[in-house]
Amino acid sequence: MDQFIVSARKYRPQDFSTVVGQAHITTTLRNAIRNNQLAHAFLFCGPRGVGKTTCARILAKTINCEHRSDNGEACNTCPSCLSFNNGTSLNIHELDAASNNSVDDIRALTEQVRFTPQAGRYKVYIIDEVHMLSSSAFNAFLKTLEEPPPYAIFILATTEKHKILPTILSRCQIFDFRRITIEDTVQHLREITDNEHIKAETPALQVIAQKSEGCMRDALSILDKIVSFSNGELTYVNTLEHLNILDEDYYFRMLSHMRSEDLAGSLMLFDEINRKGFDGEMVINGFAEFLRNLMVCKDERTAGLLDTVESFRERYRETAREIPLSYLISAVNLLMETELSYKQARNKKLHVELSLIKLTYLGQALELTQEGDAKKKRVEGVKPMSFRKIAFIGSKNQRSVQGDGAAKLVIDTSVDTPKTNTPSQQVVSNKSQPTSSEGQPALEERPTLGALQKLRRDIANRGNNQVAASKSVDETTLQQAWESYISKLQEQKNHSAKTNFQLAVLRVTGENSFDIITTGNIQQKFIDQERAALVDHFKSWFNNPSITYQVLVEEQPGDGMPVEKPLTMKEQYIKLIEEFPVVKELRDRLNLGLDY
Repeated sequence: MDQFIVSARKYRPQDFSTVVGQAHITTTLRNAIRNNQLAHAFLFCGPRGVGKTTCARILAKTINCEHRSDNGEACNTCPSCLSFNNGTSLNIHELDAASNNSVDDIRALTEQVRFTPQAGRYKVYIIDEVHMLSSSAFNAFLKTLEEPPPYAIFILATTEKHKILPTILSRCQIFDFRRITIEDTVQHLREITDNEHIKAETPALQVIAQKSEGCMRDALSILDKIVSFSNGELTYVNTLEHLNILDEDYYFRMLSHMRSEDLAGSLMLFDEINRKGFDGEMVINGFAEFLRNLMVCKDERTAGLLDTVESFRERYRETAREIPLSYLISAVNLLMETELSYKQARNKKLHVELSLIKLTYLGQALELTQEGDAKKKRVEGVKPMSFRKIAFIGSKNQRSVQGDGAAKLVIDTSVDTPKTNTPSQQVVSNKSQPTSSEGQPALEERPTLGALQKLRRDIANRGNNQVAASKSVDETTLQQAWESYISKLQEQKNHSAKTNFQLAVLRVTGENSFDIITTGNIQQKFIDQERAALVDHFKSWFNNPSITYQVLVEEQPGDGMPVEKPLTMKEQYIKLIEEFPVVKELRDRLNLGLDY
């Protein structure tokens, strides 16, 4: 049985024309070879699996080819090309900087640079993952990289360009590799499946290309796995099953339930997805990406950014026309918030279900918001005054004022006390009033407005009584009110506030005002905390709503006691030698210095 070779190695490009998705790189290198304008150091940087090391090997083989073609490609028939293809070439040296990143490894490499090539024109040194070199190794490599022998060419490859020292970057010719597009990946996979006689559906290949995220090596690895899984037949269904990807049809159905506010349908569909083995986080991420695709379909200019298989493109466009952009943006924001808090949620299924409930009724929330904004932005104009219907009241003391209309406004002129209402007295609306022989609405008997007059008199008398009974602020009454409030604090067992209230001093400043004098900010804060209750207490005590006060902080004069000042090191020493002269004598004999 022949040994199996993975597709990533079996179909690795052998010349520049077979490199996928990097035409800007291959064209530049071929022109440089054809015009004999090769740099002494190259830096290939870009994402994983896009062809950096492959291009480095092709470049190394091509520059030593003995019979290059006119377009700058290797012949693959000369001894140099054959030795390279067989892996026996002595002019090409590869170093994995991830495992050989010390100074000694770089010194061993620079020692080899001194020897000229035995066959061929150039010695090529390919250093992969060069960003893994230590700083000391980089510094040891600087001089050789800057001024190598004319036969030495260095090709550095890395996925993390930002980790390389600027002194290395300035000595290299930099080539940035791009991610391989979905179209290029699908085309390359189609060529491989045709060569291997594998039946593959185009949507399945598109899903593989989308899952690989621009990495050809990953796409070929996925292809090999699914071919083994499906026994040589790639279909859209088994590709989704193997890659554990949720079909986009579920998202279309979910959105349909939400737009029709079918909460039961949304929750049942999520339960069906959950039973298939997809967790809530995958559903949230997939639904957010689905809504993103709908947003880019809203505009023809961004429709090219749609990242999906070809069979769903038209369905995306039709759905995007029916859904407003405000709904999509709000839904994506809600899903992003759900994703951020997903890991902290204990009941993760309930967490996702709550977000689905919010999305189901998101349309109503947006409508309410738009109505509120419309009211705020209404065009200025004369707002019509709304009138309510006035019931006509009849009594013996009334005079009717008739206008141009059919209704009469009856004004009560009585100021006597109201009569007792009788069951026969009722309110007759303007629409249902019986008309008289003259065509005017007849008025029925109603009680007078005396009840309203009596209520007004009671309120006026009450206000007069309150004003008459109000007390002015004096020192004796103020002190009594103050002691009364301290007693309330005692009953509430608020001892801290009670102590600060007892230390305060009161000072009358007017008939309805006074000051509370405190000695510090802490005492002031304790009194301010009781401001609401204290104001109510004083207004009730003096029966005067005009009572006002303010809390002031006044520092108390000192008692004249001297404050002890700490001595400096020098002052302590002077005081010490004054009391103990022997210390100074000891210092002089030992010739000691002072540190102060």
